[in-house]
Amino acid sequence: MRGTLNAAVVLALLFVAGPIRVAAQSTESSPSASAKAAKVWTVPRTPWGDPDIQGLWPSNDMQGTPYERPESFGTRSTLTDKEFAERQDARARQVRADGEVFVATSTRTGIGGPSHWSAGERGEPQRQASLVVDPANGRLPSMTEEGKKRIALARSTYYYDFPDAVVAHPFETFEDLGPYDRCITRGVLSSMMPTAYNMGTEIIQIPGAVVIRNEMIHETRIIPVDGRPHLSANIRQYMGDSRGHWEGDTLVIETVNFNGKVGLTRNGNTLLTSPNLKLVERLTRVDASTLRYEATVDDQATWTRPWKVSLPLKQHPEYQFFEYACHEGNYAMRNILSAERTAEKKNAVTPSGTSQP
Repeated sequence: MRGTLNAAVVLALLFVAGPIRVAAQSTESSPSASAKAAKVWTVPRTPWGDPDIQGLWPSNDMQGTPYERPESFGTRSTLTDKEFAERQDARARQVRADGEVFVATSTRTGIGGPSHWSAGERGEPQRQASLVVDPANGRLPSMTEEGKKRIALARSTYYYDFPDAVVAHPFETFEDLGPYDRCITRGVLSSMMPTAYNMGTEIIQIPGAVVIRNEMIHETRIIPVDGRPHLSANIRQYMGDSRGHWEGDTLVIETVNFNGKVGLTRNGNTLLTSPNLKLVERLTRVDASTLRYEATVDDQATWTRPWKVSLPLKQHPEYQFFEYACHEGNYAMRNILSAERTAEKKNAVTPSGTSQP
């Protein structure tokens, strides 16, 4: 079904893209027109009149930006010149590491992408201090008691992310591995956030719908903007149920009906939400090469108040989508569970009080 829908979207895009492309080329051919456009920029429109936010908008420029702001920053939301230079140096070191073919035997290798990913994957560092912008200190608000219990469970399950946490039941069943580990999904918000690689986001528009395609775990959301209501609350999904509408030049997407099995950090494995999560995304094209993405998380069963992330998504003509062949779900899950069963057998105690050989 997904393949059929994607094919239909591509055909529709080919139908509507021709006039838009020709118009853009004719504008660029005139120096005076280009100079005028540089002074006064307006949001382009699709042939049917909606703001045109189509394009490839990877989040790689924000890769070095932490989710939460360091407490020492207080309410300061941007980096100083010195802090920004340090972030630029860190980016340069990572690009060099990605490009290494051989390393010294005494050097520990990392898991960065290969050298041919570096230009598109690493992006350009930004001065924004954190992805969280509300509350004003750039840090998550206080959690409810119910939320604390849910997060504690996630931490005990994904103990490799939290080595100091108590391990309640490591890898008894496949459900002890998160949806990302099992190659199911990263969830809505994590799919839009920067990560280590595969950070592409493509937006396609057709009359009555906006399509958001995420490179990692090849997720595709088809979001109606024709005023239809949400699905029944009895239908719960990993990615929820999205409905969109336009407020001026801003696309507003409201997503509800989550199943409560996906988190908002660690690629969707941790910071689990409740099924009552309401996510409101806002996408605004602020210039020819920048799309502002904002998302407000409203989950009263988990946090004492709503909170918001915000980041600029930049056009990168050199960026390429790569197939996300998620083999962890094919091999890692089986190996992890079988290794745990082997460890249990090895450490099992006989009735006489001695371990089995």
